[in-house]
Amino acid sequence: MLRQVTHTDRIVTLDYANGATARFHAVWLRDNALDPTTRAPGNGQRLITIGDIPADLSIGAAALAGDALSVTFLPENKTVTFPADWLAAHAYDRDQDHPIGWTAPGITTWESGIAAPGADWTAVHTNPAAKRDWLAAVAEFGFARLTGGPAEPGALLKVADLFGYVRETNYGRYFEVRTEVNPTNLAYTGLGLQAHTDNPYRDPVPTLQILYCLENSAEGGDSIVVDGFRAAERLRDANPEGFALLAGYPARFEYKGADGVCLRARRPMIELSPDGQLVAIRFNNRSSAPFVDIPFDRMEAYYAAYRQLAEFIDDPAMGVAFKLEPGESFIVDNTRVLHARTGYSGAGSRWLQGCYADKDGLLSTLAAMEAAAPEAAE
Repeated sequence: MLRQVTHTDRIVTLDYANGATARFHAVWLRDNALDPTTRAPGNGQRLITIGDIPADLSIGAAALAGDALSVTFLPENKTVTFPADWLAAHAYDRDQDHPIGWTAPGITTWESGIAAPGADWTAVHTNPAAKRDWLAAVAEFGFARLTGGPAEPGALLKVADLFGYVRETNYGRYFEVRTEVNPTNLAYTGLGLQAHTDNPYRDPVPTLQILYCLENSAEGGDSIVVDGFRAAERLRDANPEGFALLAGYPARFEYKGADGVCLRARRPMIELSPDGQLVAIRFNNRSSAPFVDIPFDRMEAYYAAYRQLAEFIDDPAMGVAFKLEPGESFIVDNTRVLHARTGYSGAGSRWLQGCYADKDGLLSTLAAMEAAAPEAAE
């Protein structure tokens, strides 16, 4: 609760009943004014540009208005009210120094001891709370299973329909993961696959992948997931210089498939935001192109860090393994969680279908559901 308001011509200072204080600049308050001439009432989009804010903007008055802040801006002589809880949620007058490789609030990194999050097919299609919890698990842990679905081709599209849209690629709306005589991708063989993120040669990469099981009677072929953010944290703690090399220089990735397909991307294996937040992991030995953007005198150290990251990713203590049954699927955040599989024999059959989708749709659906029922989301 607000206790007191003071101001200069450029800054408003709020004192809270709990002893905390927060400062806000005049230009920030004016840019984020909540009145209907600044923000569209229907969708909240801003109706003014930065150029519409007077360059000589100042604060003419600032006072408490119940548990809200009332500010009058000059020379417009415009008065705007800001709820106290809105200001608290958007306060920026705080320590914003983060350690390199920090993760966003709400993300939990993990190793093999985690109980794989999951939900039931019927529940997520009929119960909004079950659907919300399943989406929240993907947002927090980067993956989740779905059991009890129909073992019918194309059912994976109904998984994507729960939150968004399929992202179509050169592989089609969805693709078959089973042994082929002349495969265009090693995923279509019975070979085991090292944990990897998919399609690092795309810019942007698909941010979600869904893998759906239709048949799985072959010996082997277990699915494995690894938290790439946790692997990056381990590298950061064990070898800060190596972490900085993988984050500071771009790797190169390439895929040449069928006629007319030649995909290339130049991005770091460990991607950080400007303030050091872990944003994405790109790791795929099959699709790595020659690294040519690392200085000569740092190349060996770069490869040493690359090897060390791979060792953490391959560490059995990092992976969560499970064997999909027909009608079961799992979804991974392809910017964070790597997936792998053990090799499988020619006896029996293993048939999965896969597709890509975009994380913004999942996070949007989750946020809208939480806003509609905030008490249930806590």
